[in-house]
Amino acid sequence: MLSSSALSYTAGDAAVPLLDETIGANFERLAARFPDRDALIEAAPPGGTPRRWSYAELNDDVDRLARALLAMGVAKGERVGIWSPNCAEWTILQYATAKIGAVLVNVNPAYRAHELEFVLKQNGMRMLVLAPTDKNSDYVGMARQALPHCPELRELVFLPDHGLEGLAAGIPEDDSESAYAGLLELAEEVPASALAERMAALDPRDAINIQYTSGTTGFPKGATLTHHNILNNGHQIGSLLGYTEQDRVVIPVPFYHCFGMVIGNLNALSFGAATIIPGRGFSPAAALQAVQDFGGTSLYGVPTMFIAELALPDFAQYELSTLRTGVMAGSLCPVEVMERVIGEMHMRDVAICYGMTETSPVSTMTRAGDSLEHRTSTVGRTMPHLESKIVDPASGETVERGAIGELCTRGYAAMKGYWEQPEKTAEAIDDEGWMHTGDLARMDGDGYVVIEGRIKDMVIRGGENIYPREIEEFLFRHPSIQDVQVIGVPDEKYGEELMACIILKPGAEALDEEQLRDFCRGKLAHFKVPRYLDIRESFPMTVSGKVRKVEMREEAVARLGL
Repeated sequence: MLSSSALSYTAGDAAVPLLDETIGANFERLAARFPDRDALIEAAPPGGTPRRWSYAELNDDVDRLARALLAMGVAKGERVGIWSPNCAEWTILQYATAKIGAVLVNVNPAYRAHELEFVLKQNGMRMLVLAPTDKNSDYVGMARQALPHCPELRELVFLPDHGLEGLAAGIPEDDSESAYAGLLELAEEVPASALAERMAALDPRDAINIQYTSGTTGFPKGATLTHHNILNNGHQIGSLLGYTEQDRVVIPVPFYHCFGMVIGNLNALSFGAATIIPGRGFSPAAALQAVQDFGGTSLYGVPTMFIAELALPDFAQYELSTLRTGVMAGSLCPVEVMERVIGEMHMRDVAICYGMTETSPVSTMTRAGDSLEHRTSTVGRTMPHLESKIVDPASGETVERGAIGELCTRGYAAMKGYWEQPEKTAEAIDDEGWMHTGDLARMDGDGYVVIEGRIKDMVIRGGENIYPREIEEFLFRHPSIQDVQVIGVPDEKYGEELMACIILKPGAEALDEEQLRDFCRGKLAHFKVPRYLDIRESFPMTVSGKVRKVEMREEAVARLGL
């Protein structure tokens, strides 16, 4: 056991060697080994009938799309965007672009026209593959609007609608547009040998993926990731989860985000496991139905997703006994929720993963057998082949165990950089290769890391540093509270005051500020007791399931006239 007085630094073990191959080569190796096993199941496409692929069938479809992209003249390193909710074609394009060395650009399905145009221009995207218009987004209309303003964008490819009501995506307007089915027909023009030749020319250290993260100025930054980054991160996560070809992984989190495409697809498919898409967007009922219908052994989600699943009126009617593990990420899980996930959802080996897009994404993770406390109060230990340290944000010096500072990570998972933004890259990755996360954390004597919040989310009230996570965990014990987020709002006397934003349990009695203060009195330091209470129906969320505290602060300031 490490001394509690040691410095906050750890290095992960290296028991499972890193893979030294491209994503395409890895998938072909697994497809040859498990040709007849399920690889991909879309449980509830808009048409209603499940769609499924074996490894051999999925590899054939990936190759067909890859050859079609070659027929279109897509070169190694050119950017191909995907702008769509989760669907089988998303996975097929992910692997097809990897096989030809094109850089897949994940476009947030929630983007609107101006955000789309920024991303298209920033990376010089050559082709955009997009979903048909649905009730949430006019993908086709916005893409057509952006096309004339993005000179490097040459093709729009419309995915099939599979029964969606709305604009038919299969009718191109001009030569710059094509239907997905029409694109696939071009594969006949390119022999398999041409694809094999392209694959042989690729290097695992080549950039293969760009994912955009929100910048403090409002302009997204394109985290650029390699085969080596994301294939190995997915594979190392799967090793710690104990994945084999027997596993069936239900993925309700978005592919647009690393959670879906790395912790989900690249992880499961690098072990011969099956990936199961419950639906195009998150539905708690659809996620549990997919587990029941297809024998899911692993289920993913942010804690709010698990909270929603457990809150279903008919939750107890779902057959979930096939589950054994899963991944929670995005934020820490309250103790009461984790107890139910382990006990009632049978996910005894569920893991907490922590990281960021820039680290491919996971840099720390709990292990099977870790205690309930470790899985609810920490984000685990440093991942294999990576290093972690916690530094004083002002001096950059590594702090002692137990002290709070900024968490930094280093190793194979660190991104190549922000696309064509060397200054921003230098701000994030220092001269010694450490990625600075912007998260406040502390490390205990055994190397477990506790996240105290974002540096920018820390509340400073009257000179006292307050970490919202501690208060959220306490308030979650209240019998009427289903979910809670604590934010800081401006205050003339103290600089900032605390507001508790709360979702009540169905049927719970109303809660007012005085009752909340009574619950806290004598159990929290006086300066940690929230002054304000906001009862809400829901929290504003990012597409990847994280709570948008910035938006909640803006709403609170406007409502309170602060």
